[in-house]
Amino acid sequence: MRKTVAAICVLILFSGTGFALAGETGHYVSGVEGIKCSTLPPPGVYYKLYNALYTSDELRDKNGDKVPLSFDLTVFAPVSRFVWVTGQKILGGDFFMDATIPLSYTDISIRETGVSDTRFGLGDINIEPLGLAWHGQRYDAAASLSLWMPTGAYDESEPASPGKDFWTLMVTAGGTCYLDADRTWAASVLMRYEMHSEKRDADVTPGDNFLFEWGVSKALAKIWDVGLTGYCSWQVEDDSGTDVTWDRDVHDRAFAVGPEVSVFLPSITTGVSMRLQWEIETQDRPRGTMAVLTFTKAL
Repeated sequence: MRKTVAAICVLILFSGTGFALAGETGHYVSGVEGIKCSTLPPPGVYYKLYNALYTSDELRDKNGDKVPLSFDLTVFAPVSRFVWVTGQKILGGDFFMDATIPLSYTDISIRETGVSDTRFGLGDINIEPLGLAWHGQRYDAAASLSLWMPTGAYDESEPASPGKDFWTLMVTAGGTCYLDADRTWAASVLMRYEMHSEKRDADVTPGDNFLFEWGVSKALAKIWDVGLTGYCSWQVEDDSGTDVTWDRDVHDRAFAVGPEVSVFLPSITTGVSMRLQWEIETQDRPRGTMAVLTFTKAL
């Protein structure tokens, strides 16, 4: 494994809206966006509440093989996101900005090592001051720049700490393509690249991460969408720093797939979506299941 069992016990964390599972991984949690993941709403102010639940009972090593430990992890994160699509045009796109404020409840245990920790608290906040969204007859597209701030509490002796102890600059770009003239069939991809700072309390700089989420969907009866979603994530650079004691050449990765259903209720200008995704392969991290219930309200 990339780290000793003791180190894994210290470094299995949730923070921001990202899971840091079995090592130094990025802030962003794959799976919180699904079908039409690259489509922004029209100008206005919106509130989104993501309710993300991740559960796992197995760790996977650098080869993707199950580690023989009695491992149990549950993370529940109610995450608030405030979005302002201004209506101002820049390069032909609508200028938008948003802020994401996560809370997280984490419960983790590894029986063989005596690890048992439960924490609830504020995670690392994300601000996205620069975003552009484009809309065409057969496509939507978006690009943005955001920053994760180490606002969550962090203690290396507490495996369930809600913070990660470093900053992350994240670049996002993606698009939705409508496959028929009536825009009932859609395919979306949303890509993110994370660049991390050095941890504040250790000489460790996590390697960059690349990930993307995708969705294929069909609109039904105008207000319903059903489809298949998934995510893929990779650590693409080595961890660095004098406090890195593990194998720098081993990089985390994860792949997941699952269904989604969503509905928009015009009378209350609210959207609701439910997504369930199973991780079909992971390396150097847990393998588990992600469920997300999202409410979107136009204010």
